[in-house]
Amino acid sequence: MRKPGVFIGAAGMALLLASCATAPPPARTWDGLELYPQKKFDAVYVKPGASLARYTEIMLDPLEVSFDRNWDPNAGSVAFRRVDTDRIRQVLAAEFRKVFTETLAADGKYRIVAESGPDTLHITPRIVDLYINAPDTSLTTAGIVRTYTVDPGRMTLAAEFRDGDSGTLLARVVDRREGMDHGEFRITNAVTNLADARRVMTQWAKAIREGLDAARALAGAAAH
Repeated sequence: MRKPGVFIGAAGMALLLASCATAPPPARTWDGLELYPQKKFDAVYVKPGASLARYTEIMLDPLEVSFDRNWDPNAGSVAFRRVDTDRIRQVLAAEFRKVFTETLAADGKYRIVAESGPDTLHITPRIVDLYINAPDTSLTTAGIVRTYTVDPGRMTLAAEFRDGDSGTLLARVVDRREGMDHGEFRITNAVTNLADARRVMTQWAKAIREGLDAARALAGAAAH
């Protein structure tokens, strides 16, 4: 596992991803945010003095998905020549929203809302380097298509957290994850790809939810 205006600029994102994938640590500051010590994500940047404790509503923007620049779905086997990248984006975005809604609003402590207000945390998520080792084409190819892979795919979450009322940037998160590495050839298709993606999304959603709960608990303890 290799572990964030306008959303993070292309040059800035490239720099941060390079830092996460190699030995040197990421930069200490980013657009006025400071690197926050934690172990759940590759990097978390937080506005000095900011707290997420008061937010009871969450507005979740639709997930934006971009593919790894080295990913070529049309390379290799003829079976890979009909990959519908738009559908991949749509399916991934729908699953992301489902997972995050289920996790963040699980016990009613936080409400998912469509409009921002003073108690709203506005989250803008992106997948910035999706790489699928074996895109499934069984629905568009005549006959049965079986693809075997040994290496997992990968994707990186880059999310911004803003105050819903003022739009102030409060935090950024960046985290790169890979699919399950079984160490042996396995059949790969739309079902297994989505299962891997959902597992990673669930990890992200739970980590964010735990962070929000921890901020609340810390604020509550300080008040007493």
